Amino acid sequence: MLTDLSRIAPPVDGRQSPHATAIQRGVGRLLRAQGFAIVAELPLATGRRADIVALGPAGDIWIVEIKSSVEDFRVDRKWPDYRLSCDRLFFATHSGVPLEIFPEDAGLVLADSYGAELMREAPEHRLPAATRKAMLVRFAQAAAHRLHGLVDPESATISFV
Repeated sequence: MLTDLSRIAPPVDGRQSPHATAIQRGVGRLLRAQGFAIVAELPLATGRRADIVALGPAGDIWIVEIKSSVEDFRVDRKWPDYRLSCDRLFFATHSGVPLEIFPEDAGLVLADSYGAELMREAPEHRLPAATRKAMLVRFAQAAAHRLHGLVDPESATISFV
């Protein structure tokens, strides 16, 4: 059957630590329990790639930025751009990272590989309609391509010009 899971897995850039992988899993479990669908490592229109994009039952779009260390947070200054692509922005981390380093104007999730807890809600900043539609299309296409890779692993090599 399926022998190459990399055909459906999100792109990996080699910088993810074991902590980041565990955080992603725990956050995914929390969001699924709340009725959200998630796509990890979703490329955005800005050229950036969001760690987790979650689509809620009412169409809300959340982005969760994973930070696995203090240094990871300090060197990354791209996260403010994510607000342009979501209704709510969250940071997710693990218990070894001090929570007070994260900005108050973003939500906060504490996670491990077994689950996660919402420590602070994120303020809402609703997307403009055109941006919402573009994000929904981007989300749906990424999810559909990854799902299609399950049933036809060779499909990614076919060019339909």
